[in-house]
Amino acid sequence: MRLAGKTALITGAARGIGFEFARAYIAEGATVALADVNAAAVSLAAQKLGPKAHPIVMDVTDQTSIDAGFAETVRRMGQLDILINNAALFSAAPIVEITRADHDRLFAVNVAGTLFAMQAAARHMIPRGAGTIINMASQAGRRGEGLVAVYCATKAAVISLTQSAGLDLIRHGINVNAIAPGVVDGEHWDGVDAFFAKYEGKAPGQKKREVGAAVPFGRMGTAQDLTGMAIFLATPEAKYIVAQCFGVDGGNWMA
Repeated sequence: MRLAGKTALITGAARGIGFEFARAYIAEGATVALADVNAAAVSLAAQKLGPKAHPIVMDVTDQTSIDAGFAETVRRMGQLDILINNAALFSAAPIVEITRADHDRLFAVNVAGTLFAMQAAARHMIPRGAGTIINMASQAGRRGEGLVAVYCATKAAVISLTQSAGLDLIRHGINVNAIAPGVVDGEHWDGVDAFFAKYEGKAPGQKKREVGAAVPFGRMGTAQDLTGMAIFLATPEAKYIVAQCFGVDGGNWMA
């Protein structure tokens, strides 16, 4: 019960990593607002997790939706102790095929969504002089990848935003850090695999097998592999950790 009495808002929480974070936080005693743009999916996710899970419909590309979602979270739970910025999109294409629309779509969710959710959380946390913000970066934010330029750029921006926000907000008692997963298995990998099948001429499932075999740990990660770091960063033991990005990637990246 390391998070007993704490409240958290997790974006992109209707499924995947965000849902597993919510499950882990509730198991540690927290009350969690599951924020997602998909109203039906987030309602079902909250039902699965029980009475300590509250569905919040939020579009992180819309400022009015962000503000309303955080206000509703505080109204329901009394305060906000923790934010996990998890909502994100992925895309892949060679440089000469990247469209402005695809670029703008990824930056709107992955970068602007992270920034303005942090801002909204900080405005609720500053008067209390305490809080935790955890941003979801990626190993892709630490290096370029030939077919994944836009996604890599957005995650590099998340790491930079984490550093800047961490340095600014710690004076208010708010710790900002990031988690950088490696390759994480899940339903999203069907889409990722399809991109590489298209652009690298691989058979369906081949890219997924290759990247899993290349991880030093010996397999792709799972959402459950990430929950320990997400819990730790929200505990008092992490209070002296400021503006850092932690790789939880099976050894893919050595900082």
